[in-house]
Amino acid sequence: MRAISAYARAAHFGPTMLITTISFLLAARLWWEGPAYLIAFTVFLGQLLIGWSNDIYDYQDDLKHNRVNKPLVSGQVKIEDLRRATFILLPIALLANLLGPLGLKGGAVYLLGVGCGIAYNFYFKFRITSPLVYFIALAALPASIFYAVDRNPPLWVLATSSLLGVAFHFANVLKDLSADRDSNIGGLPQRVGKRVSILVIFILLIIVTAILINSPISSDLRSQYT
Repeated sequence: MRAISAYARAAHFGPTMLITTISFLLAARLWWEGPAYLIAFTVFLGQLLIGWSNDIYDYQDDLKHNRVNKPLVSGQVKIEDLRRATFILLPIALLANLLGPLGLKGGAVYLLGVGCGIAYNFYFKFRITSPLVYFIALAALPASIFYAVDRNPPLWVLATSSLLGVAFHFANVLKDLSADRDSNIGGLPQRVGKRVSILVIFILLIIVTAILINSPISSDLRSQYT
């Protein structure tokens, strides 16, 4: 159980399970619970790839900053074992998404999001364009599930997901802002600083709220109570 817990934490278990749960709820709404469980599982595999590749790439930097909450730094998982697990998981995740209930189109779109997450770990976290991969990846998740049931994703769903993804990016960086700058990690949040990042998060949440208030689902809810 300790080993499972360590591998789970190396995958950034909180965000991984949040994305997995969202995929299950959306799939259950658009389809039914049977495929929803399978879709959530394939999404979970993709999130494992993102999380594990992040901890592998950040290992030396995590050592430098003594982040003992990371399983690799604390020694609960060896980096060689995590690399091996990642390479074993890669073809399994690819096949599960492309040949599973998401279908070729939905699976390919979701894997685009996974690719964005991995590209962030290795490249975009150092670039001013760092929010771009969150914008694309968080739209790819709901889009893939809509495509799985042969429906086009509504624009308001894509916009909401993308903007929340960018807001999460800015919020997630805040806790490590100083350490990131010390390590020459120069994504957009690191460049604009804490105050501007908080302002960006606030503005994005206002925009998301406005989109949701004017969305069809909000109209349906209002009609039920009038």
